[in-house]
Amino acid sequence: MGFDPWDAAFVADPYPAYRELREQGRALWWEATGQWLVPHYADVSALLRDRRLGRTYLHRFSHEEFGREAPPPEHEPFHVLNGNGLLDLEDPAHARVRRLVSKAFTPRTVEQLAPAVDRLAGELVGQLLADGGGDLLSVVAEPLPVAVIAELLGVPKADRGLLRPWSADICGMFELRPDEETAQRAVRASVEFSAYLRELIARRRKEPGEDLISGLIAAHDEEGRLSEQEMISTCVLLLNAGHEATVNTTVNGWWTLFRHPEQLASLDSEKLSTAVDELMRYDTPLQMFERWVLDDITIGDTVVPRGAEVALLFGSANRDPARFDHPDVLDLVRADNPHLSFGAGIHYCLGAPLARRELTASFGALLADGVPPLKLVREPQWRDGYVIRGLQELLVEF
Repeated sequence: MGFDPWDAAFVADPYPAYRELREQGRALWWEATGQWLVPHYADVSALLRDRRLGRTYLHRFSHEEFGREAPPPEHEPFHVLNGNGLLDLEDPAHARVRRLVSKAFTPRTVEQLAPAVDRLAGELVGQLLADGGGDLLSVVAEPLPVAVIAELLGVPKADRGLLRPWSADICGMFELRPDEETAQRAVRASVEFSAYLRELIARRRKEPGEDLISGLIAAHDEEGRLSEQEMISTCVLLLNAGHEATVNTTVNGWWTLFRHPEQLASLDSEKLSTAVDELMRYDTPLQMFERWVLDDITIGDTVVPRGAEVALLFGSANRDPARFDHPDVLDLVRADNPHLSFGAGIHYCLGAPLARRELTASFGALLADGVPPLKLVREPQWRDGYVIRGLQELLVEF
C-alpha cells in the first residue's frame, strides 16, 4: 500500500506506507498535490526550525512573485481569520503576537485551570458511568477540551454548544484539497465565530474579568497591544488546536490501548504523564504539517526550490527507527520521547501544557479507583480526513 490520504485503508493504518517512504528517500515529490513529502525525523525536526521555510510567504512575497494563485475573494473571511493567528504568522509579526499572548496565557493560567479540568473530567466520566457506557468521543473526549477552552475564554455556558461546530467547519480547510462546499462551511463559520468573539471582546472591554480575553485586551508592551483581529484569531486558534489535538489523542489513544491490553492493564496514575506522550507519539492526531519554501533548501541530495511546498510527515517522523528504539512498539513508560506532535521551533504549540493537563485528567478519571475497566463494544471507523486524523466514534462499556 502506498501513500494515499484519500484511501480509507491508508488512513486507518498509514504506518506501513511511511516505512516505505523512509526507505525511498528524504524528500519525495508527490504529484497529487504538488508537494515534497518529508518522512524522516531528523529532517522534519530540522525543517520545523528552519527560517527558510514559513507557514506563509506573504510577509516576503506577493502571490504573483511566489508563483501562486491568490485564494478566491469569497474565501477571504477564512483567510483573514487564519492568517492573523499564531499558527500562520511569521516573524516579526509572529514574535510580537506570541509575546503578547504569552503575557495573558501563562503557566499560572494553566495551573489555575487545573481544578476545573479535573472536575469537568470527573463529571463527564461520571455521566458515562451512569449510562453504563456510550460513545467515549461525544460523551467525554469532545466536551472536555471545549468546556476548558470556553472556561478559559469566559464564554458563557449557554453559548458553548456553538463552539465545536464552528471549529469543526473551520478545520475542514486544513485537509488536502478541500472542496468548495468545505470552503463555504469554513467561511460561514469564520464569519459567525468572529462576530461572536467581537461582541464578547466588546463586553470584556467594558467589564474585564479573570478570563483570557480580558487578559489579551490588557496585554501590552513597548510595541503596543494586540489588534482586535489578532485577539479573535488567537481565540479561534486556541479552540481549534486545543480541542482537535485533545479529542483525537483521547479516542485514538484509547483505541490504541484496547489493541494493547497488556499495556492497558499495567497503566496507572504514576505512568500517566509518560503514557500520554507515548500515545501522542505512537498515533499522533496531526499527521502532516505544511510549510512553504521561501529560499532554496537542500534535503539529502534533493534541491527543493523557492516557491515549493513541503509536507512534513509527523506520523512518519514519530515512528522513525533512526530516532526511536523499537518505534512500532507501544511503550507507556518510554523515557526518551521527543515526539513532534506539538511541533517545534517558533510554532511549537503554545497550549501544549494545557493539552497534557486535559489528557492526564481524562485518562486519569477513566482509570480512577472505583471506575470499572473500560471495554470496547465494536471496532471503530476512521473519519474522512488525513491531516487531522481521528475516529468517528468509540463505543465503550464498563
